[in-house]
Amino acid sequence: MTLLYLVRHGETDWNRAHRIQGSTDVPLNDTGRLQARRAGRLLARRSWDGIYSSPLSRALETAEILGEELGLGAPLTLAALVERNYGEAEGLTDRQIARRYPGTTPVPGRESRDEVRQRVVPALLSLAEDNPGRHLIVASHGAVIRTLLMAVNAPIERGAAITNGSIHSFRLVDGTLELVEFDDPIESESVVPGEEDLDEQNALEGREAHEVSS
Repeated sequence: MTLLYLVRHGETDWNRAHRIQGSTDVPLNDTGRLQARRAGRLLARRSWDGIYSSPLSRALETAEILGEELGLGAPLTLAALVERNYGEAEGLTDRQIARRYPGTTPVPGRESRDEVRQRVVPALLSLAEDNPGRHLIVASHGAVIRTLLMAVNAPIERGAAITNGSIHSFRLVDGTLELVEFDDPIESESVVPGEEDLDEQNALEGREAHEVSS
């Protein structure tokens, strides 16, 4: 069975400050590096055949740390797995977002969820199809992971936690990807209670979650 384990990158200073990162290249902080090592220890419960990453440095360093922990070597990068582009909102805090783009005000240059899906899903499908029977790790971003969860109609709540360093597993079945459930609770253990998730760190993602659930 072909498996893809998507890992959200570790924390950055912009995550901590609730600044929207998107396509802006912001490095991990020391907490983020510790989160990546913790994810690596969880993933060490299984065997792996390769590791891939978004080219943004916060994801790439996460993948490099995972590769060191698991003896996988240097990750290969996939440009299609970069974080969602938030246009003119990048670099802004949640309070600045609320002032400049209140309610449903459009954000100039923001990539739509469908645009993210159109680049992310085919890239991950191709990766899975090109590696039949292999178990792969992919370091990426919160909005990328959320987009895939929505695309495969995963049976989870819209606002389910996607915390820094969290792990989300998928398998290839009849040409499509679906969310996996294992007896070994790697996925649930990777979500640390009390840590902020994507919606808390990113005002625009949190707004979308509220719009869908309300």
